[in-house]
Amino acid sequence: MDAREQTLDAATRLFAAQGYGGTSLSAIADAVGIRKASLLYHFPSKDALHRAVLDQILEHWSQVLPRLLEAAAGDDRFDALLHEVVRFFVDDPDRARLVLREVLDRPDVMRARLAEAVAPWMAVIAGYIRKGQGTGEIREDADPEAYLLHVIHLVISGIATADTLGSVLGEGGDTQRLVRELERMAKTSLFTETGLARARERRADKEDEAAE
Repeated sequence: MDAREQTLDAATRLFAAQGYGGTSLSAIADAVGIRKASLLYHFPSKDALHRAVLDQILEHWSQVLPRLLEAAAGDDRFDALLHEVVRFFVDDPDRARLVLREVLDRPDVMRARLAEAVAPWMAVIAGYIRKGQGTGEIREDADPEAYLLHVIHLVISGIATADTLGSVLGEGGDTQRLVRELERMAKTSLFTETGLARARERRADKEDEAAE
């Protein structure tokens, strides 16, 4: 990992923990183990570094979502999308904490960024949900855009606070337990019994093909 990548990682961690206003370039440079002048070589200002941190998170989806949407269909597409969203934030919970903090601390900035980077993909995925409603696999009373927004919020806030709120569950209250329940809730609240049954049939067919 080069100095630029290390700086982005450290900035993600510190911005998530302390917010934009509470984080200095000097603190980020110290966390990386470089001089502030070296940091400024890669990022000319704190604002430029902050934008780069958010860009890194948002651009991930511009690269991944098209591949996932093309590679899977129906229930498989839903599973692939949800698993990728969860994996991305579980792999580095500071990403979730940063997004949550930015939404609360800098709403005007985030409104513009989300409208630009997230809204177009939500519209595409909502279109697939409507197709599923037409085939009877997805509940007719589901509001596609509102559903997606709720799921995104549940994933981000759930993972961001899992270490703290998970302690209420005592032993076994780890992030994976919370994630499993979140995935179950997301799936059963969207798909009809017909949709879930068809998904089980497709899964069984794939297992049979793999066994042959």
